[in-house]
Amino acid sequence: MKVTVTFASAHFQKLLKAVERGERVTITRCRKPVALLSPVPEAAKRKRKLGTLRGKIKIIDPNWAGPMTDEEVEAFVGGRY
Repeated sequence: MKVTVTFASAHFQKLLKAVERGERVTITRCRKPVALLSPVPEAAKRKRKLGTLRGKIKIIDPNWAGPMTDEEVEAFVGGRY
């Protein structure tokens, strides 16, 4: 995409969105290229890899979401838990 300096200054946000989509924008003055907007290679999102934490998570208490016993409730309310 080629745009003039005047257009680039008036529509800079639109040009940045085009660059984020992967387009290259050439900015011209008197029909001569003076600048180039292009996406940064590091800005591309990496594809997620599922299962990378498999086997690394330890479940200490398998009943952590279960209801508390009466003794645990008394200890919690009493501030001893």
